[in-house]
Amino acid sequence: MAQLVFTQQLARFTSVPQVETAATTLRAGLESAFAVNPLLRGYVLDEQGHLRENVVIFIGARRCSERVLLDDPIGPASTVYILQALSGG
Repeated sequence: MAQLVFTQQLARFTSVPQVETAATTLRAGLESAFAVNPLLRGYVLDEQGHLRENVVIFIGARRCSERVLLDDPIGPASTVYILQALSGG
């Protein structure tokens, strides 16, 4: 099963569970995580259900390429890392 890992930046705001999912797309995997903690949705997705500008997702070493549909494929051996991009100078 694919593993979804939320980095600790999000832990300042809500619990960030590691989630195992049989989902085959990024969006379906995220929905599995949101079922465990619904508050995560607002930190990861905007009001239209698109990936927030300050969130970056990697599937293994590959950055997610689709920020609107979130239909990047994930496989049973995938590790998906969800993190908030840092800003500032």
